[in-house]
Amino acid sequence: MSTRIKELWQRWQKDFWRLFRFGITGTVCSLIHYGVYCLCLLFTNTTIAYTAGYGVGLLCNYGLTTYFTFKGKPSKRNVAGFVGSHVLNYLLEIGLLQLFLWLGVSKWLSPVLVMVIVVPINFVLLRLVFVKRKR
Repeated sequence: MSTRIKELWQRWQKDFWRLFRFGITGTVCSLIHYGVYCLCLLFTNTTIAYTAGYGVGLLCNYGLTTYFTFKGKPSKRNVAGFVGSHVLNYLLEIGLLQLFLWLGVSKWLSPVLVMVIVVPINFVLLRLVFVKRKR
């Protein structure tokens, strides 16, 4: 096997397992986010409930993303990048949530649809933050 093919294969394997770990992280944090959302929805409106769930999920997500998904350590750079990517992510999620609610989708199902759309986008944003480019 040529050196170039071997490098590509190793990179693919590394990316595959990173994506797999991201799936686990995303599932765990999404379940926490959705659980907090459902609990808060019992006594507040959808936007506040979603924001509360997002905040709790965000804390969980940073820890798991840093240590488990990308096998790194906390740093000023990745905290700033993580928060920045999640500000964009949150705005996209709230916008989609409101769109689904406006379209008549149930307040219980809307967040699930939002997460299905936004999780892949979030992976790409976080990969830019946590993966160092070779220069």
